Amino acid sequence: MATLLLVLAGLAGIARGDDLYGGSPMLVRQLVWVAISTMVLAGAAAVPYRRLRGWAYPALLLALVLLVLVLLMPARNGSRSWFALGPFTFQPSEFAKLACVLAVSRYLVSARRAGSLRGLFVPLLMTLPIVVLVLREPDLGTATIFLPMLFAMLYASGARTWHLAAVMLAGAISLPLLWTELSAEQRSRITAVFRQRDGGAPARGDDYHLHQSKQVIALGGVWGSDLAGMPLAESEAYHLPAARTDFVFCLVAERWGVAGAAGVLIAYFVLIAGTLRIGGSTDDPFGRLICVGIATWLGAQVVINTGMTVGLVPITGITLPLLSYGGSSMVATCAAIGLVVNVAIRPGFEARAPFSVSRRAA
Repeated sequence: MATLLLVLAGLAGIARGDDLYGGSPMLVRQLVWVAISTMVLAGAAAVPYRRLRGWAYPALLLALVLLVLVLLMPARNGSRSWFALGPFTFQPSEFAKLACVLAVSRYLVSARRAGSLRGLFVPLLMTLPIVVLVLREPDLGTATIFLPMLFAMLYASGARTWHLAAVMLAGAISLPLLWTELSAEQRSRITAVFRQRDGGAPARGDDYHLHQSKQVIALGGVWGSDLAGMPLAESEAYHLPAARTDFVFCLVAERWGVAGAAGVLIAYFVLIAGTLRIGGSTDDPFGRLICVGIATWLGAQVVINTGMTVGLVPITGITLPLLSYGGSSMVATCAAIGLVVNVAIRPGFEARAPFSVSRRAA
C-alpha cells in the first residue's frame, strides 16, 4: 500500500510540473515505466530469491562492465550516466545498487567472516570500484548510497562496531583526497549549503537551485495550492530546474503543502520499517541481508533527496524513489521491493518477532 501511495504521489507531482511549466511527455512516459515496473516487481517476487545466489556475482560483474562502458558514452548535461535506448535511457548505476546488495549478501552468508577485520576487506573491494566508477560519471548523489548500504549489511551480519568505526575513520581521513577529485560543479554544490540565505532575490548557479527549491516548498504552505490556491501569480517564482526528477518532492509539497509532504515521509517510513520487519521475520541470512541492504538503500536515498531540497545536505542530483521521473530508478526500486516481497512470501521459514541479529561482542 505504501508503494502504491508513493507512486501515485509521484505521478501527481509530475502532473503538477506540467501545470506549472507547460505540458511534457514525462507523465505519459512515467505511466509506461510504472506499468513495466509493476511487472518487474511481480517477477522479482515470483522467482524464489534463493536461486539468485548463483547469479549474484555475475550480476556484480555485469554492473561493473556497464559502469565502465557508460563512461565512453557522449556526455548529457555534463554527465556520462546513461545509455540511450531510442527515446528512453538506461542508468546502469541504478542496476548496480541491486547487484551490490545481492553480491555482498551472498559473500557475507557464505564467508561468515564479518566478525574479523580481514572479513571486511572483500565486501569493501566489491563496493569501492562501483563507487569510484559512479563518481567518475560524475554522479556524487548515487555514489553516496553504496557505503551506508554496505555498512548496514556488515553490521547486520555481525561485524564488530569498532571495526566499522575504524574503517569510517580511515574514510574520513581520506576526505581531503576525495575533495581534490571532485569536479568544480560538485564542489560548488557542497559549498552552496554553507552560502544559503533566506529571502531576497534568487542567487545564481547552484545557489539558485537551492533558493528555488525552498521557495517552491514554502509556497505550498500548510495545505498546498490544490486547496488554498497559489499565493503568487508570478510564474517565475515557481520556476525550478529538474523539478519533475530530482526535486519532485518540492512539487508534492507545493501541491499538497506540509500535510502532503508529511504524508509522503510517513509512507516512506512505513515502507522501510516494513522491509526491516520482513528481514527480521526470516531465519534465512541471505534474505535478511537483502532486506537490510534494500531498506538502507531506500532510507539513505530518501534522506539525501529530501534533505537537499531544504538545504540540509548538498544538491547531488539523486532521485526520490518511486516519486521522481525516470525509468531506471523506478524499475530498480520496484525490483528491490519485489525481492522484499519475495522474502516475505517464501514458505518454510519460521517467523521471528522483532528485527534482531545475533552479534558477537564488540
